Amino acid sequence: MMEENKDSQDEVKDADQKHQRAQTLQKGSLEEAGKTFTQTGNLETHMRIHTGEKPHACLQCGKSFTATSSLKTHMRIHTGEKPHACLQCGKTFTQTGSLKTHMRIHTGEKPHVCLQCGKTFTDTSYLKSHMRIHTGEKPHVCLLCGKSFTDTSYLKTHMRIHTGEKPHACLQCGKTFTQTGHLKIHMRVHTGEKPHACLQCGKTFTVTSNLKTHMRIHTGEKPHACLQCGKTFTKTGHLKSHMRIHTGEKPHVCLQCGKTFAVLGNLKTHMRIHTGEKPHVCLQCGKSFTQTGNLKIHMRIHTGEKPHVCLQCGKTFTDTSSLKTHMRIHTGEKPHACLQCGKTFAVLGRLKTHMRIHTGEKPHVCLQCGKSFTDTSSLKTHMRIHWRETFRGSSVSFA
Repeated sequence: MMEENKDSQDEVKDADQKHQRAQTLQKGSLEEAGKTFTQTGNLETHMRIHTGEKPHACLQCGKSFTATSSLKTHMRIHTGEKPHACLQCGKTFTQTGSLKTHMRIHTGEKPHVCLQCGKTFTDTSYLKSHMRIHTGEKPHVCLLCGKSFTDTSYLKTHMRIHTGEKPHACLQCGKTFTQTGHLKIHMRVHTGEKPHACLQCGKTFTVTSNLKTHMRIHTGEKPHACLQCGKTFTKTGHLKSHMRIHTGEKPHVCLQCGKTFAVLGNLKTHMRIHTGEKPHVCLQCGKSFTQTGNLKIHMRIHTGEKPHVCLQCGKTFTDTSSLKTHMRIHTGEKPHACLQCGKTFAVLGRLKTHMRIHTGEKPHVCLQCGKSFTDTSSLKTHMRIHWRETFRGSSVSFA
């Protein structure tokens, strides 16, 4: 009986000691952080935040945690288990907290507010990243080039520039992209979707940036200025191409003849000389052209339009080059010189014809007698001899 009483007293004593330890720990917690707990186990786990102790280690990757529950949640990364499912869209998550945050997409709830600009967010982490816009903080630095970012996800995407990794592939054509957003935009090439419409003319675009650039046609805005001549442009690409006029750079080379061009589009047009391709066809006479501009000028033959007027004599022309050549009659300018005899010409074609005097070339042949000439006008004059002979022959026969 005495032994039983002793055991009972020892149990009470142990309970008192445990209670005192809990009170001591709780008192310590209040002193350190002021946070309180209902159970000593929770307090002990909490204290590891202050001590840095992480006794629960992952056997697969070695990462350690303060609590077993955190380790259990972490293990789902390795197992792929996502037990928390969204009842609205079926998406699954490893943690209830992640599911709770996700549900705000459906409810529209954004409880985390930026005190500087009023923008709201579904998650505190998004608010934290957003705040760096105001503070200018960019704590995530690329170790290869030194560029810094507000968020780790931006750094991760940026790293693909250095690694060349493009994990997002188009299932239709196989083209790969660094970001899902870029893949989504690319898919519109296949679907034909153009969700961004111009409110002024109704033209639609696949991306907002193209719509923004297009709007400058209506507003007349040209924000990109050449620092050398002051000319302005709607796009940076146009400014970049223009700068080659000043630098003389012509990076686009024709692999067949070696001719170089400042703009890729000009090289593509030039290639049609070699391929013989003339995709722009006149619907009235069937004549085809390498460029739309040439077709447009040609159409004036049918319409009779001559919009380019000589200010000195009033003569009109279908294109600016013809007007420019005509103006040399008034100015007396003859910019095309023969390198052999020094004779000058207002028109390049006349110089080419003149050169046949030196080369002896006579490409224009009379089909009746075989005599050849340097130019068509000489052939035409010669043909009158045959026409007269034919006329005389017809007169004799008639008589």
